[in-house]
Amino acid sequence: MNLDEFQERLVAYAHEIGIDKIGFTTAAPFFNLKHRLIRQQELNYQSGFEEKDIEKRTEPSLLLDEAVSIISIALAYPSKMENAPSGKRGSRRGIFARASWGVDYHTALRERLRLLEAFIAAHYPDARMRSMVDTGELSDRAVAERAGIGWSGKNSSIITPEFGSYVYLGEMITNLPFQPDEPMEDQCGDCRLCLDVCPTGALVEAGQLNAQRCIAFLTQTKGTLPDEFRAKIGNRLYGCDTCQTVCPKNKGKANRIHEEFEPDPEIAKPLLEPLLKLSNREFKDRFGHVSGAWRGKKPIQRNAILALAHFKEAGAAEALAEVLREDSRPVMRGTAAWALGKIGTIRCREALEQAEQQEEDEEVLEEIRKGLAFFAEELKG
Repeated sequence: MNLDEFQERLVAYAHEIGIDKIGFTTAAPFFNLKHRLIRQQELNYQSGFEEKDIEKRTEPSLLLDEAVSIISIALAYPSKMENAPSGKRGSRRGIFARASWGVDYHTALRERLRLLEAFIAAHYPDARMRSMVDTGELSDRAVAERAGIGWSGKNSSIITPEFGSYVYLGEMITNLPFQPDEPMEDQCGDCRLCLDVCPTGALVEAGQLNAQRCIAFLTQTKGTLPDEFRAKIGNRLYGCDTCQTVCPKNKGKANRIHEEFEPDPEIAKPLLEPLLKLSNREFKDRFGHVSGAWRGKKPIQRNAILALAHFKEAGAAEALAEVLREDSRPVMRGTAAWALGKIGTIRCREALEQAEQQEEDEEVLEEIRKGLAFFAEELKG
């Protein structure tokens, strides 16, 4: 069996093991990406979660000796949730982005790539391979674009004709000379909905994302969120789907394909107030299997406090007062103080005034003063 025939068998096998799309490209350097990444660094648009070495991100030969080809794979994930619970006064809910529904996609993709490696090795024992998902050095999107999986949309996501942009991506570098696929033509046209509706203006221009302003990034940070972004988080606990949900290419793409990605509604849309008291063990037991848990409970709990402020949930005043009074983490106390000021009930004011007399951390005291200032503004209004 020659390599062309084997490539056809490999594609068929990929579909058998639950890979929705597979494409091939060369291991040539990603020169265009390199220029964009250098510009991103100059503008400070990077999130900090990426591989910092631009050479490694754009030169596959630095990651595998004798690299010749790259295999790109995509798995579709659902955009609709069945039996989604509704939040209401007294029982408000947050939301995890669709990419964090079901089992952690890193686990699912790595298992598929492991099976692909075993299949290749069974036929070509001397083949060299290196697989990666998301946290690897290469840009998943750049590889997928060049391998014909989809085109790079204005929202900086890979958009496929079959599944829209609701796809997880992974890749494998190998020394086997597979036939490369043709890249796909851009099909966004004149549409700019994603740029126009981005809540923070993070989509600076088509295909140019300032990650420092992106809500998907901000929800994963662990520190105190800058004032300008707090009200824009809404009830998002992890990630942001806005630039995907408005995309016309995602219309009608339910993608109910893989049971492992089907969301548990109580995990994907959890009640907010109970999140504030979760221990590390309880958080891991309940949320540890989803990708949105990778940064631990702190960002999720901070975002839950911001969501309660977003809803002006008066019933949460006592729970927030307890956080302000007893939580050992300054970020949580400070965020709770700001939220109490936003909610604005008499009980909220009492909690802030009491905390002002007891708090010793200067940054938390500043947040308490911000919270109390909301009351002064309301009286003035």
